[in-house]
Amino acid sequence: MKALIIDDERLARKELVKLLEEHPSIEVVGEAMNADEAEKMIEELNPELLFLDIQMPGKNGFQLLESLDTVPFVVFTTAFDEFALKAFEVNALDYLLKPIQPERLSEAVHKVLEKEKSKTGRSHEKKLGLDDQVFVKDGERCWFVSLANVRMFESDGNYIKVYFENYKPMIHKSLNALDEKLDERAFFRASRKHIINLGWVEGIETWFNGGLMVKLRGGDKVEVSRRQASKFKEMMSL
Repeated sequence: MKALIIDDERLARKELVKLLEEHPSIEVVGEAMNADEAEKMIEELNPELLFLDIQMPGKNGFQLLESLDTVPFVVFTTAFDEFALKAFEVNALDYLLKPIQPERLSEAVHKVLEKEKSKTGRSHEKKLGLDDQVFVKDGERCWFVSLANVRMFESDGNYIKVYFENYKPMIHKSLNALDEKLDERAFFRASRKHIINLGWVEGIETWFNGGLMVKLRGGDKVEVSRRQASKFKEMMSL
C-alpha cells in the first residue's frame, strides 16, 4: 500500500519512515512538509494512505482533506489530543500521538490493512447502475427513483442532494460512501462536492485553472475540478 507522510517537522517524518520499515506492506512513496505540497504529491503519486499531521503552517490537516476530491485512508499524527473527536468525524482510521509508539503504529497499520481488505471485498459487489432504482426519503416525502433519472448528487454538509425531475431531496449520507456504490461507467465524481450522471451530459467547456464546466440536460452546470478533468475527458472520448 502506497503511503504519503505529511508533516512540517523533518525529524518527525524521518522517525515515522524508520518505524514503517517494520511494516513492509506499507510503501512510503513521498514526504510533504505542508498541505500545498501534499496536494500536488497526492495528485502525482495517488497514495492509498496518508499519515497526516494536523497543525502545520498554512492549511491544517483538516483543510487539506476538505480540498481533495477523493480522500485516501487517513491516520492522523499529532502532538495534541484535543483534535481526536474531529479526526474521527472526518473518518480517520486512527489518531497517533507523538512521539509515536511502535505498538500504536502497528495497531494503526493493522486497521488500515483490514479496511483495505474490506474495501477490496466490496469492490466485487455489484455496483448500482442506470437500471437500478433507489428509495429516497426526505422528511415525510418518499420517492422510488430510477438512477437513470438522477442527473447529479451534490454534497451539502453531512447530507447529499439528489437531483431528479424538479426535486432535490436530501439524504443523510457522505458523497464518498455513495461514490463507492455507484457504477463508475455511469456516474462520475466531478469534484469533492458533485457526482454527475454521464448520460445527462449535454455540453463541456474549458474552465479556470485547467478545469471544465459541464452542462447537463435541463440546464444544471457542474464544475469538474482540474484534478478530475483529464480523467473525465478520457471517459467521454472514443
